[in-house]
This record gives sequence, structure tokens and C-alpha cells, in this order.
Amino acid sequence: MSRTRLVMALAAAAVVAAIVIGERKRPLRARVRKTGPRTMRNIAMGASCAAVIAVVEEPLTRRIARSNLQNGRGFARQLPRPLRVIGGIAAMDYGFYLWHVATHKVPFLWRFHRVHHLDPDMDASTAVRFHAADMLVSLPWRLVQVRLSGASPKSLALWRQFFNFSILFHHANLRLPGRWDERLSAVLTTPKMHGIHHSNVRDERDSNWTSGFSFWDRLHGTFRQDIPQADLVIGVDDPAAEQDEGLESSLAAPFQPFPSTKRTM
Repeated sequence: MSRTRLVMALAAAAVVAAIVIGERKRPLRARVRKTGPRTMRNIAMGASCAAVIAVVEEPLTRRIARSNLQNGRGFARQLPRPLRVIGGIAAMDYGFYLWHVATHKVPFLWRFHRVHHLDPDMDASTAVRFHAADMLVSLPWRLVQVRLSGASPKSLALWRQFFNFSILFHHANLRLPGRWDERLSAVLTTPKMHGIHHSNVRDERDSNWTSGFSFWDRLHGTFRQDIPQADLVIGVDDPAAEQDEGLESSLAAPFQPFPSTKRTM
């Protein structure tokens, strides 16, 4: 491992450790489940997703990013040179916002994304709680996303790093000091913002879809900050939610008869 990669790995580990410690010292919401079993379950699911991304998604998206750079294709390639890297990152982030909305609105996609929302608590481990098949289902859009964004290999790599740290941060059960959550939400997705998105009330869940920059929710009128965290019930309000919470049940859930979802007002 090169010195640069070692420094980056150590910095990443330090950030993760700070988030985990912060969750224990300054929790944003009271927990409703034992932390240990939940965390191990979520990490196991995250590991399977990471394997799919490493083996399938990353090689394909890197190939498209190299082609964007070589052939001048996509949105970012049409920008002035100094803006191309940030343009590629922003376009990738917006593309993910659109995909996230689709995963809630399209019943077939919700089957897989629902597994992420089944977690009855929300903390940094929830950030990696996804169904491995969800990574394959999202692959066609991810390839289109890279192609249309015009992201170069550098933009793509930077967006991945930004995205990974962002989801760990905004899933964290972390109460920021003072009004820093509200201040940061002017630009970034924050724990309070994303807590509302994980509400089991559908009208509340249908908001704050952005996973990086908060601009997209503000642009589309889907930004919400009006629900006190103490009033939130995290999870999914459907008849099968509790039985689908465990590891084996979560993995089988997308392939079971689709549960009807109650609209809680």
C-alpha cells in the first residue's frame, strides 16, 4: 500500500471511529433495539453489497468514465476545464437523487430498497444495510448515470469517497452541537434531515431523498426539517415489517408477496 493510500485509509478509519463514538456520546434518537445484533446484521449485509460493487459495478463504471474522458462525452465534459471535476461530482450526486426517488416510487424497486428502511433504529450501520441484489438492480442506472454525467475517473473516484462518507454521516444517530445540523443542511444531507426520510410515516418518508448535497431536495421542493426527532418512528409501517427485520428474512423479503403499506397520517 502506498503512503498516500495508507494515510487515506487511516483518515477514513478515524472518521468512522469519530462517528461511532459520537453516536454513543450524543445520540439523536433513543434506540429501540439492542445495538450488537443489529450492527452485526447490517455489517453482514453491507459486506455482501461491497463485494458486488467491487466485482461488478466498479470495473464497469471506471471503463465508462475513461471513455468519457477520452471521447469528451457527457455533461461535465462540456464545461470549462476548471469546472469539469466538480461538475462530474455534482451530476453524479443529482443522478443518485433521481434514482433514490425512483426506488420509493416504483414498486419493483421499492421491494429491494425497503430492506434498507426495515431497520427499526437508524445509525451509521444502517448506511450499509442494503440487499446485495439491490446493487445489481441499480447497475443499469449507475452505468447511465456515469455516462450522462460525463464523470472522469477522477470525478468518479471523488464522488464515491464523498458519497460513502456522506451516507455514514447522515445515517448516524448523532446530535450535532448547537444549530450545526441546520447550518450544514444548507449544503449537505444531515442526520436530522435523513432521520425524517427514515420515518415510518410515508408522507414524511417521501422527502429528503438526497444522499449528498441538499440542493436537490430544495430544488424539487422535497426538503423537510419540520419533524422533531423525538416524534419520529424509524422503520416501515407495513404488516410484514417486523418479521422481515432479521437477516434471513430481509434477504428473502424482496421475493415474497408484496406487503400492502398503510399510509399513516
